[in-house]
Formats: sequence, C-alpha cells, structure tokens
Amino acid sequence: MYTIAALYHFTRFDNPAALQAPLLEVAQREGISGSLLLAHEGINGTIAGSRIGIDTIIAFIRALPGCAELSWKESTALDQPFGKMKVRLKKEIVTMGVPDVDPLASVGHYVNPEDWNDLIAQDDVVVIDTRNDYEVAIGTFEGAVDPKTKTFREFPAWWDKNKDRFHNKRVAMFCTGGIRCEKSTNFLISQGIDDVYHLKGGILQYLEDVPEDDSKWDGACFVFDNRVSVEHGLSEGPHELCHACRRPILPEDKSRPEYEDGVSCHQCLGEFDEGRRERFRERQKQMALARARGERHLGREA
Repeated sequence: MYTIAALYHFTRFDNPAALQAPLLEVAQREGISGSLLLAHEGINGTIAGSRIGIDTIIAFIRALPGCAELSWKESTALDQPFGKMKVRLKKEIVTMGVPDVDPLASVGHYVNPEDWNDLIAQDDVVVIDTRNDYEVAIGTFEGAVDPKTKTFREFPAWWDKNKDRFHNKRVAMFCTGGIRCEKSTNFLISQGIDDVYHLKGGILQYLEDVPEDDSKWDGACFVFDNRVSVEHGLSEGPHELCHACRRPILPEDKSRPEYEDGVSCHQCLGEFDEGRRERFRERQKQMALARARGERHLGREA
C-alpha cells in the first residue's frame, strides 16, 4: 500500500534553486515518486511512497524556511501512482500569470467542508469551479458555474468578461486541493470583490469528510496521477487516461471507434496530425516492449 500526499504551501523562498537538489536527494533516498514544484512563492506537488518515506520527506519540507505550518492531504493506492520523481523550478507553483496576485497578502474566507453545503445553498451565493474544463467534465458541485477554461491562465480574462453576471452575489470558489483558490480569491479581492469564499482543503477534503448521503458533489474528482480520479472517501474512481491528450476517459470509451490506445480518443480525434499520431504509436510500442521485459517505460506514460 502506497501513501499519497498532496501538498502546497505559499511562503517566500529567496533561492528556490538551492532547495531543488536536497529535496530530490531525500525523495530518491526514501523511494518517493511524484512531482514537486518550487518557486519564489512556495512549494506544490503530489508524492507517493511508503508510510515512513512520506513521513520523512514531509518532515524535511516542514523544516524549510516558512514551511512549519505546511498541511497536506493523504490517500492510499495499491500501486505506485507515479513513474519517477521530479523536482522542478517554476515561476509560479500554480500558474495564473497575474504578477500582482499574492495569497500571502490576503485570501477569501475559508469554509470547512462540513459548512460548505449550507453556504452554496444560499440564494445570494454563486459557486464557481476554478479547474480546467476536462476536470469539470467528470465531476463538480451541483449548480456550480463552469468557466470552461483550458488552463488557469484563462481565469482572469473569463472573470473580466463575466463579472457583471455576479453583481450583488457572494462568490464561493473551489478546486481540487485548495491551491488555485488561494490565488483566485486574492485576485477577486484585488478586483474589489469582498465577499469571497473558498472550500478549505478543496474537493479532496470534502470527499474525505462529508458522507456521500449528505454530499452535493456529483461525479468523480480528477487527480494528476495514475489513479486519474477519486470518489467519496477518496476511493479510486473509474476513469482511465487517454495517453494522447491526457484527458480522462471511462472504460467503456475504449470501445468507441475513435479510440486507439495511446493515440486518440473521442475527445481528441483530429487534434493531432498523422506525424504526431505515428510518434504516439511508436511510444506505445516501446511501452509494450518494456512491459514484456518486466521493466517500466520511462517515457511520458502517466
């Protein structure tokens, strides 16, 4: 059984590059796989390993400057959900592309999962899903507004075009683990919106804490690892990944005529030219050969 830890923390790293090698060294020594992003604004990522390994690397991260209050969300998986360990340097740990957004300065009002249903049931509250369109497609809260954004960078422009729709409304926002809402609520505050709320711990905390019978969540929650999706209680969902477009699909979608393993699905057929499709086929061939040798293909399999 593998322990999976999803984490983020906003803090000031003067020299994030100096943290990259030590973090990777600890992760590799402890047999940890996954991805961590470092930027001047903090750390973000999802990692998996043994119970002892996760405890060790979490302790290491909490000892970094300003990270003593780091919190994280855990789940488990029977199989290792990541192929390797990556520690990357980024300009932002979640990319919004708005220079003045600063979650350390101010964020919206946190709402605990047990209080979320009451908030979003109010007539003067609009609920906005801040995730990407392919994530929203497999699950969201009842009545939530879907901005249909392909990336988080598109959210500020979407808000600017649609803000008049929400005049005199309180705004409640949510995302997978909470990190996007740290930025989106700060952004709305900078736009003069005072009554801004966000789900503490994100969808993952809600699915863990709120009984399914009381839930206002409909569907599954996309996660960025080999589990692809999770449901109530953070149990693994039914979705798989199209390894061409990286969008979630259901097992029955593999029976559709548009589906070719690792090459296309009904959502991305026509998005890639024949040259790309041939490269995808070659990748699938190399993956099959690696499996036949009892090895794990180190390419972009997941």
